[in-house]
Amino acid sequence: MTNRQLPRWSVPFVFVTGAASQYLGAAIGVFLFSTTQPATVAWLRAAAGALVLMAWRRPWRMPLTRRRVAIATLFGLITVSMNIAFYEALARIPLGTAVAVEFIGPTLVATLGSRRPRDLLAAALAAGGVVLLAGIEFSSELAGVAWALAAAALWAGYIMVGKRVADAHGGLDTLALGMSTAAAILGPVIIGLQAHTNSAVFVDPRTWLLGLGVGLLSTAIPYALDQVVLRQVGQARFAILLALLPVTATLIGLTVLHQVPTIGEIAGIGLVVTGLLLGARGAP
Repeated sequence: MTNRQLPRWSVPFVFVTGAASQYLGAAIGVFLFSTTQPATVAWLRAAAGALVLMAWRRPWRMPLTRRRVAIATLFGLITVSMNIAFYEALARIPLGTAVAVEFIGPTLVATLGSRRPRDLLAAALAAGGVVLLAGIEFSSELAGVAWALAAAALWAGYIMVGKRVADAHGGLDTLALGMSTAAAILGPVIIGLQAHTNSAVFVDPRTWLLGLGVGLLSTAIPYALDQVVLRQVGQARFAILLALLPVTATLIGLTVLHQVPTIGEIAGIGLVVTGLLLGARGAP
């Protein structure tokens, strides 16, 4: 992977491209929920994304030290588990809401990763926007919230481990290796649970076609772009940049899934964007 730096002004645009791809893939995945378990859709996403990354990067060409394999496996397991938790939440609550609750994890990373008042204020504004974007009645959607909170914790781990992967030589190679290893480890469990519920989905070409599309859009493209961005910015700045994700998810939910945001959610978008701009302005 090249060490060439992106122009500073282009970093948000690269990130937004990855975000739009990720949530467009998630919206496609929703169409599979009528026949396929959410965890199975998440695994199909990971497996398809891993196949694309393996064919592109061919990580077997790099030296495979124990340390590299261990970090890659940890990163892959965190990433695939995060996807499973997110899709379980997505089956129960709207896309924008799921991302908003999940954003608690990156917000915590941003706050703990900086001591500057500007960054703390930016994180506070983003968190306030997340609260408005969520718009959740916890009593009726508790299971979805719980899954989204689990995804939030795993997302925080993704940022911290992902920075180490991005800093290492061959970050995308390590990503490809980790995703493939994690998909292989978790595959038997996920496939077994799906077969117990409805095994017919595995002989339906639509399942594999949509799964491949979800994997390409939601894993291969955005995670590759994440690695490009993570190489250039630190954990705290990356976490603030993630404030764009609830905004992007809400827009995708509106246009693709017809999930119309409330006035409170629109106000939340304004707070999130304000926090993002404040954090970006004060970034080194």
